[in-house]
Amino acid sequence: MQENDSVERVVVQFQTRDGTKTGSQIDIPVSMSPGELQELINGLLQNEDDLPYSFYLNDLEVVTLVGNHIEKEKVSTESVIPIIYEPQAIFRVNPVTRCSSTLPGHEDAVTIAKFSPDGRRLATGSGDCTIRLWDLNTELPHKTMRGHKSWLLALEWSPLGTHIASGDMKGNLIFWNPDSGKATTKPIQAHAKWITSIAWEPMHLNPKCVRVASASKDGLIKIWRADTRRKITLGGHKDAVKCIRWGGEGFIYSAGQDRLIRVWETKKGKCIRTLKGHAHWVNHLSLNTDYAIRTGPFNYKGKRPKSDEEALKECLKRYNDAKDVRGELVVSASDDFTLFLWNPGSSPKPVARMTGHQQLVNHVCFSPDGRLIASASFDKSIRIWDGLTGKFVCTMRGHVAPVYQVCWSGDSRILVSGSKDTTLKLWSMKTRKQLLELPGHFDEVFAVDWSPDGKKVASGGKDTNVKIWCR
Repeated sequence: MQENDSVERVVVQFQTRDGTKTGSQIDIPVSMSPGELQELINGLLQNEDDLPYSFYLNDLEVVTLVGNHIEKEKVSTESVIPIIYEPQAIFRVNPVTRCSSTLPGHEDAVTIAKFSPDGRRLATGSGDCTIRLWDLNTELPHKTMRGHKSWLLALEWSPLGTHIASGDMKGNLIFWNPDSGKATTKPIQAHAKWITSIAWEPMHLNPKCVRVASASKDGLIKIWRADTRRKITLGGHKDAVKCIRWGGEGFIYSAGQDRLIRVWETKKGKCIRTLKGHAHWVNHLSLNTDYAIRTGPFNYKGKRPKSDEEALKECLKRYNDAKDVRGELVVSASDDFTLFLWNPGSSPKPVARMTGHQQLVNHVCFSPDGRLIASASFDKSIRIWDGLTGKFVCTMRGHVAPVYQVCWSGDSRILVSGSKDTTLKLWSMKTRKQLLELPGHFDEVFAVDWSPDGKKVASGGKDTNVKIWCR
């Protein structure tokens, strides 16, 4: 708008995401930076110590001068401009810069790497049919868990880190005790075809953490009790189920090759909502509450309240903080080159259709604070989207082959990606540019994970090695 070109000051109103106003209207110069806005809001809130905040105007984060943002978004300066502020993570994760260990042991490609909820242990699954546990203090092998007869394709820690569930290409499901490294049950022939995804029930819904869901290429989802092996079968998909998530509202979200996303209640296994929109296979799902559900009662230092009652309260609080006023949002990634943002609790229609990728979108991930979404594509790029509106934020290019996976640091400030080009790359959300390249693998990188405490990144791939990266 032309009138903004000569404007030097504007009147703004700070408010929270739910619309609660903070202080009175303030006249500020358009040359104010996000850092100066941070000083101003800390003063208004009378914080004893300066806390970090993010600022949003028209649902897009203010990352440059206020005036630049007003001009870019064509915001009228003739009325009061609302600026939404949200607290950032108080802790700060330092970028990993070097490979501290290369861990041989697997005899085939490493397909999965998952840190425990407290960040103190690492489990990896491989085409050699084994799961290996690694001691992160010494960065040496801890346990080798044998029992599968085919490639490991799915592996998840329970919310308290007391159990591991794993699934293989023959449809077998096994529950493990990571302390002893032994199976707690005999292998269960859970599905007729390979298991593609596993999800545990969140701790705040069930403190015992005994229910787990498995999804398969046979089109079925099954809910199991890890202690009794009793199951409920969820049938409805007409083709392979690629990914499932167990949300904090008690629903299971599933994505299939039938192009549908289904929402299931978990007591009787009924489908209560079907989300339609994709024109091809749906490859992956992510929830804005994923990080809170994954880490359960553990804080960023890997510590939890001593009593079970306090731990349960902490789980519920962290989930509600992550859900915020927006509710539990779901983002889906597809072979049709698009993503969709959904709010299944309020409508079967998508919040946004997110386009821009030039090839299939393989992986998608909400940041721990739920404000951003990262998508990895076979078009060699990573795209960042607004986690509330689905609006495009930026494209990050650097990989020279398909990007297989992305993972966020616990403070949502850094993203790590693994690619077919054998490298990992770190990306800064402040500059929206590549921070570091981490070469070292000799072949494709299939799996990457960032420990919840932020201290280490683990990666694995076709070269059969597991690598630990640290500062």
